[in-house]
Amino acid sequence: GYEVEKPNQVRHLVKMATEVKKRGPFKRFFYRGYEVHQLVDLSNAQLHALMHSRARRRFSRYGISNKLVKKLIAAQKRAAPGAKPEPIKTHLRNMIVVPPMVGSMVGVYNGKGYILVEVKPDMVGHYLGEFALTYQPVKHGRPGAATGMTQRFIPS
Repeated sequence: GYEVEKPNQVRHLVKMATEVKKRGPFKRFFYRGYEVHQLVDLSNAQLHALMHSRARRRFSRYGISNKLVKKLIAAQKRAAPGAKPEPIKTHLRNMIVVPPMVGSMVGVYNGKGYILVEVKPDMVGHYLGEFALTYQPVKHGRPGAATGMTQRFIPS
């Protein structure tokens, strides 16, 4: 059967339910068991070994675009402490995000303009192009609402 709870337990449960939950420290991000500051310290060979197979293949064939990474690091150094760095524009949609890029602002070309992307730790290993859509997602409405009521089929 059903057990009747003691009044003290009920009060405690109500107190816990109404108590405003304090916000804890931000969530630490791990990439394959390493934190971002540890990933930055790794050599290119060690980072290469941690990446997924498509990224390993690309790095082994073409290497990392050091020109873009150097520009992003320079922009981070020029920025005031606590401020966001100036955005660096690029057409390199196929650039894989590496740990030194974390915290920088990148303007990724989508075919029409530059989409501003703030590189976050959970983007490591993804392509820059994934964060700058090349199309406008469809917003579905009522059928025929866009063309107007005059062109709607009315059976006679």
